[in-house]
Parts: sequence; C-alpha cells; structure tokens
Amino acid sequence: MKFHLIGVGGAGMNVVARLLSAEGHEVSGSDRDFSAVLQELAAEGITTFVGHNTSHVPQDAIVVRSSAIKNTNPELAIAFQRGQEVWHRSEALAFAAGKRDFIAVAGAHGKTSTSAMIARALSALEAYPSWAIGGHLAGDEPGGHLGSGTVLVAEADESDGSFLNYEPRIALVTNVEPDHLDHYGSAEAFAQAFVKFAQRIKPGGLLVCCTDDPGAAQLAYAARALGIRVTTYGIKPFEGDHCLITDIVSSNDAVSAHVMRGEQLVKIALAVPGEHMMLNGVGAWIACCDLGFAPEDVARALAHFRGTGRRFELRGEVRGVRVIDDYAHHPTEVAATLNTARSVSQGGVRVVFQPHLYSRTKNFANEFAHALDLADEVIVTSVYAAREVPADGVEGDAIVRYSSKAIYEPDMVTAGRRIASQAVPGDLILTMGAGSITTLVPTILSELDR
Repeated sequence: MKFHLIGVGGAGMNVVARLLSAEGHEVSGSDRDFSAVLQELAAEGITTFVGHNTSHVPQDAIVVRSSAIKNTNPELAIAFQRGQEVWHRSEALAFAAGKRDFIAVAGAHGKTSTSAMIARALSALEAYPSWAIGGHLAGDEPGGHLGSGTVLVAEADESDGSFLNYEPRIALVTNVEPDHLDHYGSAEAFAQAFVKFAQRIKPGGLLVCCTDDPGAAQLAYAARALGIRVTTYGIKPFEGDHCLITDIVSSNDAVSAHVMRGEQLVKIALAVPGEHMMLNGVGAWIACCDLGFAPEDVARALAHFRGTGRRFELRGEVRGVRVIDDYAHHPTEVAATLNTARSVSQGGVRVVFQPHLYSRTKNFANEFAHALDLADEVIVTSVYAAREVPADGVEGDAIVRYSSKAIYEPDMVTAGRRIASQAVPGDLILTMGAGSITTLVPTILSELDR
C-alpha cells in the first residue's frame, strides 16, 4: 500500500511512518520545517518533503493526518478534492501495529510519563520495543522509536476520541478525570468513552486502572461487569486483582515504595521524585509483568527511567535557585507537581502558569486556583489557545479571581522577570503549562543571574 503522512516529523507521526515502512508499504511525508527526524526518515528510504505543497501528495496514497492538521492545509485539501482516503494518525498507528503486542496508555494526565516508563523498562529488559510518546525521554531520546521487538507502546489520546481507533492487548488508564468537555459535552460522555476504549481491548487482553481515581475505579467495575480482565493499583485497597502501594518514600530526586499483589511483595524504586510518579511506575510494572517478564526483573528495569522532557525537568540553577519546567495543564496535575515541589524545595515555591485552552480555563478556573494556591507565589499569564479561537471574556485572570495568591500578568516575559526578582536561595521556580511557557526559562535564568 502507499501512504503519505502530513507532519511526518512529529513524535507520533514519524514512528507511524517507520512502522508502515517496516511492514513493506511505500511511505512519503512532509513537514513544515527541516529537522533531524526528516533526515533520518530519508536515510531509511522514506520520501520526505520540507513544506506543504499539493505536488507532494501521490494520487494513489492514503493520506494520514493528526488532529493538529487543519482542513485548510494544502496537502489535506487536495486529498479531499481528489476523493482520496484520509486516515487519522491513530487509525494508521492501529493498522501499522499489526500483530505487535500493543500497549495503549490513556488518561487525562500521566500518559507520557507512564508510556515512557514502560518503554524504558522494556528496553532494559532487552525487549527492543517501539514507542510513540508525546515527549522526548530524558537524555533527549526521541518520543518516536522503531524497535526490532514485538511490543509497541503508545499514548492513547482521548482529547478527540481518536483512542477508540485502537485495539490494544493492554490498555492502561491512569485516571478518568473530566477534561476536553469542548469535545465530549459532559463528564458522563467523557467517562463513557473510556468504557468504549476498554471494550476495544483484544480478547484475553488486560485493562489496568489506577483506582485511587474515582473515575478509573468506576471504569474497573464496568469493565469487569463486561467480562474484561482487569488489574488495578493504588494507595487505597480495592477488590479483585489489586496492587496495593505502601511505604512511599520520596526525596529530591527519587521515590520508592512496596507493592503488594496477593502474596507477592516487590519494592520499586524510581530515579524521579513524587508520589504521582510512583503511581505511574506501578501501572507500568503491571503492564510489563503481563507480557511475561518476572516482577522482580521489571522492578529493577524501571530504575532505568530518568524522566521525560517537561515533566518536573530541571532546566538550570542560578545562585541557589532551581528552575523546573513542567507540562502540568490540568488541576490535578498542577496540584501533584506543586506537592512534589514543596517536598523537595529548601525554600519557597514560585510558579508562572500558562493556562492551556480557553474551554479548559473556563470549565476549571476554580479548580486551577485552588491547586495553584499550594505555591507561595503565583503569576498566571494569558491563555495558550492551541487549536481554539479566543473565547469572549475568558483569559488567565479567570483563574486569579478564585485564588488567594495568584496575580494576572498577560505578558510572559514580564511575568518571568517578576517571578525571578522575588526568588531567594533555596527557592524553586516552576514554569508550568502545555503551551509556549517553556520558552520563558532562559529569561528567568538570565534574570536570576543578573
């Protein structure tokens, strides 16, 4: 078959291209800018183009797009005009997965870290996995990788319902907290989508749920009632095949815990801090064990995980002030990150937060405010719109109205300089959000140095 991928250099798309090519299909793709990934794909026999042009699209190819590709893209527009078949990236990934052992990780938050943990552990276990992860692994290892083994690990994006295109052997759900209500319309519809996702698991496969989250606990009950095999995990007890996490100890750069599964007791130690990271780690441990690896071996392999980009990532330290960059963009993520920051900071915790999406800001302004109040100083910037158009009356100040600490500063550079000017040795400064906030780090480091 013949495929053309729009945005082929992206972390999710390039691994699809590689998987399709490895299966013997003819593959081409384009991306807006030149990158090392495009160069690598070309060296592997995949035809690549810089820029988007109608001439790039073979008339007999299936065209693959992600949700980020707008209908106005010239390559997508010509495909529609010709009546060519157009697949979403998730459909192409599901097709390319073929007979591989597909592990799909879903949830409103925790997907990237959990997927990366599974990928890193399986690599240490010499399973040579492939993965499609929405962020680079520590050490700048790319988020897309084609391995020679039989396992494929991927994030399952629930934001637009595209995760319902997958048929995984193992589906891991970190949480079912209401999000993306602009797409689903209600929390009930959002939760029902996860039930449908569980029903997509291949016969004999496994659903893994973190039952500390009420939504995921309800999913576990629903799936068991449907006859789906379920393993759960969490700090709280739960019925059935459950992995109980106890004795959590978190330090500046590590976290450890004991996991009791029936009569079996295993200790897991991760080289990243935070209780929420241990929850992710236990989910990853269950998934790897279900592939047939010994529990003790998997626990040791998880110690190779060193984090992912923008997940409590240390970006620099100046005059005793550490600057951390984090992707948290949901209230629960914000609270978890700030609790971790409080546990490792020798001084105060100061945050510049960029809200992501007008709809999420509007729906969860109060929840964001309460989560951000865990910090000592909070500056909220203007909203990162991403795929949305500006909403009347919704900006970052919507969060500030509910906060006892936060102030609103729409200009990020001004916000960065202000947060740095207040810091003293021992403090942690966090840049937080899913948008362009990460580009503020050099400004903060420079201001600290000045």
